[in-house]
Amino acid sequence: MAKYFNVNGACNPDIHYMVDLEPRLSQIKKMVEDGKYFTINRARQYGKTTLLQALERYLASDYVVISMDFQVFSALSFENEQNFVAAFAEEFLDSAPALPDEITDGLTAFANGTAKINSLQALFKVLNRWCHSSDQKIVLLMDEVDTASNNQVFLDFLAQLRAYYLKRNKQVTFQSVILAGLYDVRNIKRKLRPEEEHKTNSPWNIAADFSIDMSFSAEEIGKMLQEYAQNTQAQMDIPAISSLLFEYTAGYPYLVSRLCKLLDESVSEWTKESVLAAVKLLLNERNPLFQSLIGKIEEYPQLRTVLYELLFQGKQVPYVAQSPYIEIAAMFGFVKEENGCAVIANRIFESLLYNYFLSEEFSSNAIYDLGLREKNQFVNDGHLNMRLVLEKFIEAFDDLYGKQGETFLEDVGRRYFMLFLRPIINGTGNCYVEAQTRNRERTDLIVDYGGEQFVIELKIWRGKSYHERGEQQLMEYLDYFHLQTGYMLSFNFNKKKLVGVREISLAGKLLIEAVV
Repeated sequence: MAKYFNVNGACNPDIHYMVDLEPRLSQIKKMVEDGKYFTINRARQYGKTTLLQALERYLASDYVVISMDFQVFSALSFENEQNFVAAFAEEFLDSAPALPDEITDGLTAFANGTAKINSLQALFKVLNRWCHSSDQKIVLLMDEVDTASNNQVFLDFLAQLRAYYLKRNKQVTFQSVILAGLYDVRNIKRKLRPEEEHKTNSPWNIAADFSIDMSFSAEEIGKMLQEYAQNTQAQMDIPAISSLLFEYTAGYPYLVSRLCKLLDESVSEWTKESVLAAVKLLLNERNPLFQSLIGKIEEYPQLRTVLYELLFQGKQVPYVAQSPYIEIAAMFGFVKEENGCAVIANRIFESLLYNYFLSEEFSSNAIYDLGLREKNQFVNDGHLNMRLVLEKFIEAFDDLYGKQGETFLEDVGRRYFMLFLRPIINGTGNCYVEAQTRNRERTDLIVDYGGEQFVIELKIWRGKSYHERGEQQLMEYLDYFHLQTGYMLSFNFNKKKLVGVREISLAGKLLIEAVV
């Protein structure tokens, strides 16, 4: 069977193209050897289950590994302690290798309800008897713990694990316990006593930090593509394509695999233009990851506010892990930390969010309607005439908003240009904002259309010297993108401004500057 790129469920290196997980597995094994209990919590479709399955195989020669999935537990399993003990014992028996008869009999009694006492305390006494008698140390892996984390009985289960961890110098217990899921269970709380609603502690505060990077590097993507190219005879510039895939995804595992799958099965070429085409296909999908992300925006209003400020207002939002909204945004994969600030995690998510927020204004915004009505004049023989786009935007913006003040400008100027541009490039092109330049005064907008890239600097007029610095910054950016022509859109509300478009030549490059 030929290998393929997989985006549905866990990946298997025998049948799927994958990055090499060995460096991560080696680091995790060191944590296991040190007797660490920890959580692997990452955003959805970040490869947690794939990593756990690989880890189970990786540890098998040195440890007895019990791998369980809480997705198989029914809601009834969490109704009370007895039900949970029975369900856990049944799944443990299915997951464990050959057990001593005494341990098998004890767990079977819990599973079928014939034990004299079906309690967590009794269950752990049986489990720890096995840990004590086993020739090999035992590692417990538990996936999808989010399924259980809202249930008090599961928190009590974690408390039992914690209690035995704290006294393991006196009593043998599991060598390591690893929990995987979206939420960090270190942050969930357990009532000390039912009547004391406000006195809580964390049942998992003994967990070690898990700081291993699970995103894919450009080099790792390149090695995966090298295997693919050898197997399929596909022609590509592997360093260039792997770097481009990384630039758009920041190594988010699902996004990397999905783009590769689209390139292999739908686009059928591996060029820069093909990657841009695959990005466009991906952004037009209604896949579970995107639907989950958008659902969280609608569920958490403050999350919406933070993301909107990052995208459209250029607000510098400090990355404070204790902030509930930063925590939510990071947990679901929207943002990451960069130089102490929260930034959108990758270009794909940024484009997705821009499209989502702008779509809310499609039916009510006049400047979007103008772009929609005039869109056919901007493309000739597949080439986007960006100068004409700027000229028409100036006319539309001046007619609709020319009498507004600078406060209006700072909040919505760039958003209105993107609204005007959206119907023009829709269906063929895509745009994103370069995160390093996004602030209240300057934004570099990158437009991909028909295999071409356009760099447009959107800036607020702060005087001639500031404008000249902007020209120099744009020149440097053109060098980075290997482009000869760049565009600058300046929002200027000075009464003596000269509205219009002009061309200037700097160091052999052409700058098309528009003032509105």
